[in-house]
Amino acid sequence: MSTMADGQDTFRDSIATINDEGKRNFIFPKKPKGNLTNKRSLVAAGLLVFMFIAPWLRINDQPFLMLNVLERQFVIFGNIFWPQDSHLLVFALLSGVVFIIVFTVVFGRIFCGWFCPQTIFMEHVFRRIEYWIEGDRGQQIRLNKMSWKEPEKLRKKGLKAVVFWIIAFIISNDFVMILSGSDEWLRVVTEGPWMHWGKFVGIVAFTFVFYFVFAWFREQVCIIVCPYGRLQGAMLDRNSVVIAYDYKRGENRGRFKKKENRAEAKKGDCIDCNQCVDVCPTGIDIRNGTQLECINCTACIDACDAMMEKVDLPKGLIRYASENSIAEQKPHTYTIRAKAYTVVLVILLGVMGFLLAERPVVEATVLRATGLTYQSQENNEISNLYRYKIINKSTEPQNFELKVLDDRARLEFVGVPDTEVGVQKLEEGAFFVYVKRDALNSSNEEIKIAILVNNKVEENLTLNFLGPRKKSK
Repeated sequence: MSTMADGQDTFRDSIATINDEGKRNFIFPKKPKGNLTNKRSLVAAGLLVFMFIAPWLRINDQPFLMLNVLERQFVIFGNIFWPQDSHLLVFALLSGVVFIIVFTVVFGRIFCGWFCPQTIFMEHVFRRIEYWIEGDRGQQIRLNKMSWKEPEKLRKKGLKAVVFWIIAFIISNDFVMILSGSDEWLRVVTEGPWMHWGKFVGIVAFTFVFYFVFAWFREQVCIIVCPYGRLQGAMLDRNSVVIAYDYKRGENRGRFKKKENRAEAKKGDCIDCNQCVDVCPTGIDIRNGTQLECINCTACIDACDAMMEKVDLPKGLIRYASENSIAEQKPHTYTIRAKAYTVVLVILLGVMGFLLAERPVVEATVLRATGLTYQSQENNEISNLYRYKIINKSTEPQNFELKVLDDRARLEFVGVPDTEVGVQKLEEGAFFVYVKRDALNSSNEEIKIAILVNNKVEENLTLNFLGPRKKSK
């Protein structure tokens, strides 16, 4: 922020992951330690456990979580959501977007640092394996500068590649289970890949993708690919809580000297140790102010607090704060903008809750058979063919019945229908509606039918019934 005040903001003209020649500059962050790092590790551990056990959990004999995009079947908390529930998906997506906007406006990019799967796997799985095999920052830099002829480099890099590939393969299998269900994954494993080539190729493809992302692309996902990082610039303002450097207290920077009166030496509390830069996984200097690359991982806060404690200065030189609270030295306030977003979010969640509560137990779709007009039958009757789909969204089998509410018409199923719909199942069939020719007043009339579930009317539908045109007199 001080550099911005001095007009020295050239750091925004480039990113730390690209060198002056335009080539990839790999980041070797120092292993973070501290209170916030420990809390983030606990959150990450909980989310990782949930991710790997979720495909195996079942509620009412249905998966706890399954997002089958190809078959358009989504199971959330044991409830199946079908294409007919697309309006709920729209409200869920809108609520999710507004929820992220509210959190970004108020708390900055906190999602990226604490809950994002990319950050969790990179910083709490793959990076830790890297520290275990290659050592901390200095050891990694030294190893990277070694010739490939050195046995130590071959051994450590080879071991890391093998472990990374195994972890990527495990993640890929879990990802496929979330998409298609653990039962389908078990069939692939037990029956062999030659019986399920599609899913096997998917597992291999996802393994390559995950290995590429976490072994090479890494923080570039957050900086280049992720749209959220780009959008935060439009959503943040000076009242948003971000990881910020207190330049009012920290400047002018100066090296620490024992028994020196820093006030008399006109030095701020920043001892220019560069630890906040060394631990940053995206290679930025947080002292330059809020930047696109910052993922709110809190590593710089823990590193700075540790140094402040060592030199007997107050902690919090780098902390969660808004730019205005630092500039004006005032507590953070909940702005009108944030309140407005919150109201919109509450309304969306209320509508979403109402739609979920009113979600019918059984949902029916009845459409006239495409490509067919009316048919003339015996006894001077006109018939139309209709196809129906009955979806049971409840946790118990349901009996259904279709009943015509028009005295002129009668209904006749094609074949013998199965009137019981199993739990979270779909029943399909067809039926004819017959009307006496003389009872038709026009070539297109409305016929009402009722959907009865367990002998109770669940829904009334109106069908278009086509007939011959009336001859003009």
